[in-house]
Amino acid sequence: MIEARHLRVLRAVAATGSFSAAGRELGCTQPAVSQQMKALEASVGTPLLIRTGREMRLTQAGEALVRHAAGIIAGLTAAEEEVAAIAGLRAGRVRLVSFPSGSSTLVPTALAALRAAHPGTRVSLEEAEPPRSVEMLREGDCDVTLAFRYEGSAGSEGVEEWADLVIRPLLTDRLVGLVPEGHRLARAGAVAIGDLADEPWIAGCPRCRGQLVEVCERAGFTPRIDFATDDYPAVVGLVGAGLGVAVLPELAIESVRPKGARTVTVEPALRREIVALTLPDLAQVPAVAATLDQLARAAAR
Repeated sequence: MIEARHLRVLRAVAATGSFSAAGRELGCTQPAVSQQMKALEASVGTPLLIRTGREMRLTQAGEALVRHAAGIIAGLTAAEEEVAAIAGLRAGRVRLVSFPSGSSTLVPTALAALRAAHPGTRVSLEEAEPPRSVEMLREGDCDVTLAFRYEGSAGSEGVEEWADLVIRPLLTDRLVGLVPEGHRLARAGAVAIGDLADEPWIAGCPRCRGQLVEVCERAGFTPRIDFATDDYPAVVGLVGAGLGVAVLPELAIESVRPKGARTVTVEPALRREIVALTLPDLAQVPAVAATLDQLARAAAR
């Protein structure tokens, strides 16, 4: 194994022509230089210097190693500087995956703050719903993922499935009902989920559809789902057009103007927990840790 410190000594000896002169250049003693050279020759398994009296010449192997040493040392120096920049948050990259309502609410605030604090850190964003987003984290396709789970849901991925991950709780997101403006319950203070049993439903993502069916069945009915879409603005638009009712997270409503629709409180209360997830080793990376911190701050506002 060739060590960088040995290569630096070899270059100094080649440039100055003696151990003592190399020692002065490197700020160490002549015996220390001699020991370093012996260790390097032992590593490569061949003599690198020819010593004749006070003269010192490079062997053919020594000349070859000196020729390569400049590039090796330059590369190591560049690597050290880059790693130092990443560790000091002067550089770095974070691959973030988020579900759509998180992308339109939490993510912009968090990334704007991160860029202001650490302009050299780059963040890429891709959208995916859990559990696919969590799979992407485990497969190495992202560094941080925003995910959610529904409280009290038997079929929802939960803390036990995330046991191998670092979990950063962000917020609890209450679900609200969405009905057309002219609906009989549009001005009700609170609505029991069973009051909507006979309504046509508009459902969201696959996990959200599963949650809707589970909640309705606990209330004693199976919802008639006329439309299903992963696009929250489309859900709001369909409700606003009078085509059905829906239950949406408040976070989704924040980024959509519910034209033609009204929100109502649903009882019993339905909530989902929103978290940021990463791998234990990634949590130690400064840029990833800073991203998690900014997501938490954005959620607290």
